Amino acid sequence: MNLSRRQLLARCGAGIGSLALADLLARAEPKASLNPLAPKKAHFPAKAKAVIWIFVNGGPSQVDTWDYKPELIKHDGKPLPNLDKNTGFFTDSIGPLMKSPFEWKQHGECGKWASSLFPNLAKHVDKMAFIHSLHTESNNHSPALFMMNTGVPRMGLPSVGSWVTYGLGSENENLPGFVVMSDPKGRGLPKGHTLNWTNGFLPGAYQGTWLKPTGDAIDNLKRPADVSADDQESSLELMSKLNRMKVEASAADRDLEARIKSFELAYRMQTAAPEAMDIGKETRETQELYGVGRKECDPFAKQCLTARRMVERGVRFVQIYSGGMDNQLSWDGHVDIKGNHEGFAGETDRPVAALLTDLKNKGLLDSTLVIWAGEFGRLPNSQPGPKPGRDHNPHANTAWIAGGGVKGGVSYGATDEFGYKAVTDKADTHDFHATLLHLLGFDHEKLTHMHNGRRYRLTDVLGKVIKPVLA
Repeated sequence: MNLSRRQLLARCGAGIGSLALADLLARAEPKASLNPLAPKKAHFPAKAKAVIWIFVNGGPSQVDTWDYKPELIKHDGKPLPNLDKNTGFFTDSIGPLMKSPFEWKQHGECGKWASSLFPNLAKHVDKMAFIHSLHTESNNHSPALFMMNTGVPRMGLPSVGSWVTYGLGSENENLPGFVVMSDPKGRGLPKGHTLNWTNGFLPGAYQGTWLKPTGDAIDNLKRPADVSADDQESSLELMSKLNRMKVEASAADRDLEARIKSFELAYRMQTAAPEAMDIGKETRETQELYGVGRKECDPFAKQCLTARRMVERGVRFVQIYSGGMDNQLSWDGHVDIKGNHEGFAGETDRPVAALLTDLKNKGLLDSTLVIWAGEFGRLPNSQPGPKPGRDHNPHANTAWIAGGGVKGGVSYGATDEFGYKAVTDKADTHDFHATLLHLLGFDHEKLTHMHNGRRYRLTDVLGKVIKPVLA
């Protein structure tokens, strides 16, 4: 198209005007922090500002832990009425109803029934809110783990810890916002591995930082032996200058800014992370409280104590996995449910109870949400064998929460008389996540992220807050 000189000047003038307007508007808007983990405000004030999630990996049996069912005693050895044989994972290995092999007693002012697996945690039932009507979509570990951790039964979406740090940032610029500790006895990662704490489509800064149970907790945290502190600092200063020059040449490159911040965090972590994980600085009384040094629970005790030190220093979300990859290496009691659960409860009962006590004594429990939950429950009937176990059950699961914003000593929902299915005030995983986010000050429908042309959220298009468990 041919333009006269007058038309060309007119069009250029309008273009220059629009550029000037865009610059003025940009200057008028408050500049967002370039640090993706900078502290952010939630949607509304909330007591809880950090989370410690004890992930009971493998599927603990609700009818052997917290969901007391005396009818199982009366009907022991009889068929489970209306059982769908496809409920469990092993459809050809279905036995009759089986009573719990553990003793049950009432505890606390609330009179909560608890099994003999948890002599220490049972002392804290007045702090806990029990959700007995949880249910999920899959009877297979990996999809159920993804469902509990990301809100969908498939891999690749952001995990709960990533959503929380995306929404709140971190209160410590020298430590990660989201920390994960896997089973401490060399049993491996949970099924699905690191996808259980992935950032998904959220920026990489919100990925969970895995602390390895053996060796160096974080890879490459230590400075190479042949590099002095001065040389490392000089190298980082040069890299920073070069990166800043790149940013100035392309001011819109916020991904590069985030990458710079991640390198700076890694450098600061060289000092901050070892200090946070040094439980030797704790008093002997505190270490004994957790069970440090006791053969049955020492590794998990150290992890729970580390978790308290992390939230004390501003880490936003800590997840600790009890149990590893394979069946008997986790709470997956297909064989010998009694021996399986006794072993894992023996490792975790004292440390988790101590965590609640310690948080309370330090004034941190009111601001820290503690979660005890796995991916699904187990069937009330037996999986036959010389030492019978229980198969998977997605229809019934029990979790408890305690701490910031939680009403203690309450039980929400109920399963049927045998603990087979949730029947009263049913709550799915989306409801559980909506409640967790609410306790942290979020409207779960508004904590979203644009991806592939649509706004995603942890609770997808579902979820309701379980209000009776709120203080």
